[in-house]
Parts: sequence; C-alpha cells; structure tokens
Amino acid sequence: MIDIIRNISFFIIALSILVAFHEYGHFWVARRCGVIIQRFSIGFGKVLWRKVGRDGTEYVICAIPLGGYVKMLDERVEDVEPGLLHGAFNRKPVLARIAIVIAGPMANFVFAIFAMWLMYLIGVNGYKPIVDQVIPDSIASQLAINSGEQIKAVNGDNTQTWTDVNHAIVGLIGKSSATVSVGLPNTEVMRTIKVDLTHWSFDPQSQTSLSSFGLIPMRGKLTLDIARIVDGSAGQQAGLMIGDVLISANGNIFEQWSDFATIIQQSYGTSIHLVYQRNGKEMATSLSPKLKVDKNGTKRGYAGVGPTFIPLSKEYTVTLKYGVLDAIGVGAEKTWSLTKLSFNMIGKLLTGDLSVKNLSGPISIAQGAGQSASYGFVAFLSFLALISVNLGIFNLLPLPVLDGGHLMYYFIELLTGKPVPEKIQDVGFRIGAALLFMLMSIAIFNDFTRL
Repeated sequence: MIDIIRNISFFIIALSILVAFHEYGHFWVARRCGVIIQRFSIGFGKVLWRKVGRDGTEYVICAIPLGGYVKMLDERVEDVEPGLLHGAFNRKPVLARIAIVIAGPMANFVFAIFAMWLMYLIGVNGYKPIVDQVIPDSIASQLAINSGEQIKAVNGDNTQTWTDVNHAIVGLIGKSSATVSVGLPNTEVMRTIKVDLTHWSFDPQSQTSLSSFGLIPMRGKLTLDIARIVDGSAGQQAGLMIGDVLISANGNIFEQWSDFATIIQQSYGTSIHLVYQRNGKEMATSLSPKLKVDKNGTKRGYAGVGPTFIPLSKEYTVTLKYGVLDAIGVGAEKTWSLTKLSFNMIGKLLTGDLSVKNLSGPISIAQGAGQSASYGFVAFLSFLALISVNLGIFNLLPLPVLDGGHLMYYFIELLTGKPVPEKIQDVGFRIGAALLFMLMSIAIFNDFTRL
C-alpha cells in the first residue's frame, strides 16, 4: 500500500512538472505574439487555487492532475469583442500560430536538457560496463570477450556505464549488424568487432537487453545472509528472520545465493528441510515455497526472502560530474541521444520490429516515477528527462488532436496560402481522437497485464 501511495504521489509530481513546462512553452510564445491568454491551468476539473494577473490572465490549479491547458482568445471558440480581435489566436499569421503550437513540445526538450544538466552537475554514479560472463551461443559470443573486459563503444558511441550499453543495445533492434568495441578497463587500447544480428530475437517483455544480447555484467556479491523478508511470505511463515544465514536445504549445502534460489524455484507445492544459522547457533525449519506464475506462464516457487548485497568496489564504478558550462553540453548531448532513441523506437513499432505490447501507460509511468524517486533525486531527474522527451515527441505526432496535428494543418495552410476547411479539420480531429483512444487503450491494457 505504501508503494502504491508513493508511486501515485511521484506520478502526480512528475506529471505536474512536465505539464507546467509544456503549457508554459505555449503561454510564453503566445504572449510574445500578442495573443490574449484567458487561463493558464494545471489540471482539470474543480479549481483548487486561483490567481488573476494584472493582464487579466487567470492562473489556476485544478483537482484532477492529469494534464493542463492554456486557453487563448479565439473566434472559433467564442464570440470576440471587436476591440479584442487583435489578440485572438486565429487572427495571428500562420507562422506565429506554428511558433505557439510547437513551443509546447520544445519546452519539454528544454526541460530535459535542464534536468540532465542538473544531474551531471550533481554527479551521476554508474557501473563501468565490465563483463563478468558471456552467455554461450549468444550474440555477444561473437565478440570473444574475456571476463573483466569492458564494453567501450557500440556502433561508435562511447559507453561509459551499463546504462549507456543498455540504451545502445535497445537501439540495435531491427538492425542486421553492429560494431562493438571492447578492451581492458582504464586503457585506451581496444578492438572493434562486427557482430551479425540477423538471427537476434529480443522480446523486451520477457528479457532485458543485456541478457538478450548475451552479456552478464560484473556485479556485486549476493551473500547467504537474509536482508529482507516479505510479509506473509513462505519465509516469514517458516520463522526466518533478517540476519539469518542460510546453510543447506534437504542436505544440499549452499555455495552461493543462486543455489538457494534454484531449489526454491523448483520446490513449489512441496516442503523442504532448511538449515540456517542465527546468532552463531545452527537451526532448522520446514519451508513450503508458494507458487508464483510469471507473465510467460512459467510456474516457480517463491519464498519471499532476499539476500544481503555487497556492492562492487570503487574501481568498478564511475561518477560522471561536470562543471556548470560543460554540464550543459552533456545534458544537450544526452537529450539528443534520448530523442533519437525514442524516434527509433516509434519507427520500430511502425515497422513491426517492436510489438505494441511494449507500449506503456499511466500505471507503468507511475511505477517508474515511484521507483526512480526511491533511488534518489538524480534518478528521479533522469526519469523526468526521459518522460519529458517522450512527452515532447508524442505531442509532435501528426494526430489532429495533438500539437503535431495542429502543426500539420498550419503547414498545409503555409504551403497553400489558405486554411484547411473546417469540415476536413473536424473529420481529422475525430480520426485522431479515435487513434489516440486506441493507443491509450492498448497501453493501459498492457499496464494491467504487467500487473
């Protein structure tokens, strides 16, 4: 319940911030184009807070925090007094209207750069992409990479952390080949290998990009000490406590945590004799793993206990931190990379290289907001930057109910010298609304199936 409240709270915070920036982009440019702004709203529904500016603009915060809008004076919406016609949106030149509409998505990209700038000003911690193992017969096996070597670049793009590698691999979906540069850590020497991707099958729903590619990162160590126990779990019912050290199950001595995990996963519906140590004293209990079915229908045993994690030493980590001016360049570069990746993913959805099952809706976004916030301020900034870029791109799609649809009509007007007829616009808005509803329905359905 606490997780749900946290997720919803940070989802509202994130959405409010991003909507405010998006709408302020429209607002700021509209004011400079001489358009009269009647209302600037964050949220919909009942007004919770209101303030009227000196110019008569009404600023409000409403009860339903799922969007916002800027209401401009417009003859197409209401009758306008003759003395105010100069400030009507529809009376402005087409270039001015284009600037006003495109300013919203552009504000999202500017915010992403700001969030990235702040991240790299504070410092972003990450693990160097040092490989522990390569899965046999995988794509990565073509690299002939040795344990302890580092992924230096993918298709010429430098990879300083595993996050960079993850983004790079996702960007390879649909490609027939790629180049990967590897070498020893802390050296400039590296070799570049071309890998064949024609037989690569990657399902983001059931695999991580790294496991699909065949890379097992150098990780910290999981000990046999219990660090967490889920309430109501099989482990709690067996009497296990935080700090207990696992020894054996049914006479099989544990060498590492994965030994215990394997036995638990294979033992649902049965009872195992578990030996453990508490405060230096050896004890035993009977543990009956509960059944857990994953999204692929695979049945596994589940004990509801987690191990103590000993992180890697500092030699495996990197902190990316820059000065005030350098961080601006890095923030812009990272935002551009996210933008390219997002457009790339849209293209792969259209070509069928990615399934619509990968679309995410508000529930997934809320979970992401809560989880990123739990990792700290920098992680939450990274989440905001990602969602802001995607919000900007989404609004640029040429669907008539979105900013991109309005831009499409205005560009047609710019080329033909006359507005698109109202009847055609109305039909376009209906089609756009239907397509948008379909996309949102698929995304929300995917959210529920993931739950």
